[in-house]
Amino acid sequence: MGGEETLTVAVRVKPGTSRVRVGGRYDGPHGPALVIAVNAPAVDGRATEAARRALAQALGVRPAAVSLRAGAASRDKLFVVAHAEPAVSALLSRLRDGPDG
Repeated sequence: MGGEETLTVAVRVKPGTSRVRVGGRYDGPHGPALVIAVNAPAVDGRATEAARRALAQALGVRPAAVSLRAGAASRDKLFVVAHAEPAVSALLSRLRDGPDG
């Protein structure tokens, strides 16, 4: 078995959308970012929390394994996924860049 891996994920949050969606690429200040659209408004950290939970669900990890590293007040965020299996990184690439990207 592999060691404890942490995966840093650049995310672009789109708050206040009609439905939650994880997928797509945005070239932001942290490099290629995964786009996460959430219902929650960008108020009191609600969009950040919704994005954290959506990211965890999309990657198949427990929400407790995902934490915010940077960007609390920005749409461009960095999340850290603790104890990430190699498959999580591959899944992230597919979500961000598409099946053929």
